Amino acid sequence: MKMRLLSFLSFSFVIIMVMAFMPSTEQNAPWPVPDNYKTMKNPVKYDKTAAAALYSTHCKSCHGKEGLGDGTKAAQLKTKSGDFSSAAFQKQSDGSLFYKTLEGRDEMPSYKKKIPDQSDIWQLVHYMRGLAE
Repeated sequence: MKMRLLSFLSFSFVIIMVMAFMPSTEQNAPWPVPDNYKTMKNPVKYDKTAAAALYSTHCKSCHGKEGLGDGTKAAQLKTKSGDFSSAAFQKQSDGSLFYKTLEGRDEMPSYKKKIPDQSDIWQLVHYMRGLAE
């Protein structure tokens, strides 16, 4: 009886350790965007100063100064922060980036309440586009 319990506990420990170090599949899961957002165009004129301030306040800690996903909080997350300079990121429509910022998912927070003025979210879309340069 004692041997069975010890075997069970050892097996359980090994399973927990394996699961803890398995890469998360969440970051590879598709992030569906409603059709009406996919075709949206950015309606605001770019104000780089305002956009940089918004980015610094709301995005930099996870996505990093250059948008590479290497911010100071990135290591604490279960999923990898997005790299705004990547081709895969940049090929998304402005409306898709707006939607993802507005709604969030998993560890990416929604900015509906944090940035209530939607023109500010559009400024962030401009800024994220500029990080590929």
